Amino acid sequence: MTDYVEEQRNELEAIESIYPDSFTVLSEEPTSFTITVTSDAGENGETVEATLKFTYVAEYPDEPPLWEIYSQENLEDGDLDNILTLLKQQAEENLGMVMIFTLVTAVQEKLNEIVDAMKNRREEENLRKEKEAEEAEKVKFQGTVVTIENFLAWKAKFELEMTEFRRKKQKEEEQAGKPRLTGKQLFERDHNLDTSDIQFLEEAGNNVEVDESLFQDIEDLDLDEDDPNFDPLDIDSDED
Repeated sequence: MTDYVEEQRNELEAIESIYPDSFTVLSEEPTSFTITVTSDAGENGETVEATLKFTYVAEYPDEPPLWEIYSQENLEDGDLDNILTLLKQQAEENLGMVMIFTLVTAVQEKLNEIVDAMKNRREEENLRKEKEAEEAEKVKFQGTVVTIENFLAWKAKFELEMTEFRRKKQKEEEQAGKPRLTGKQLFERDHNLDTSDIQFLEEAGNNVEVDESLFQDIEDLDLDEDDPNFDPLDIDSDED
């Protein structure tokens, strides 16, 4: 007949000597204790930690002990689930033998794997950021590829901006009291003026009135016949 009490007492003494700084007895009836397990430090000094609580059942080690994660540091929920699954698997494989040391050792290895995974994730994140920075730098030097579509869009936007700019500038000049533009300047600025007189005559039809008093008779003109440029034929042709 197996003396469960004796086996449990002997294991407890061995565990206390193996983990003197992380072993704590919580109760003697039933026997319950904790062991704090810490991973090896990563390259940047990071660690993860789990404090495991074990409670002996009456027929341990033929029956597995009770366990739970009493406390933890730097572990995610997924890590905790994996540790609990690992404890169950190891307990089933070691039924009939004292197993606390085996369970703690398995958790220790698991914590080291978690730290390694953290390192790998960090390196992958750094590589991803470096790649994104390189792509951004390439785009910066390559600029935007010109297509017909984006050129026409730019041209339309540019023309609207220039029209608005000229409108604002003209308004500012008017408010500043600058002299009004001459007809020639207006003509050069607005080519629609070259058809304005024609359009006016077409709209007026035959109703255009001419004030003849504004013109002199040819006889009243003071012409210098000694002028070398004077040509009487010009006058005759005008009279005809």
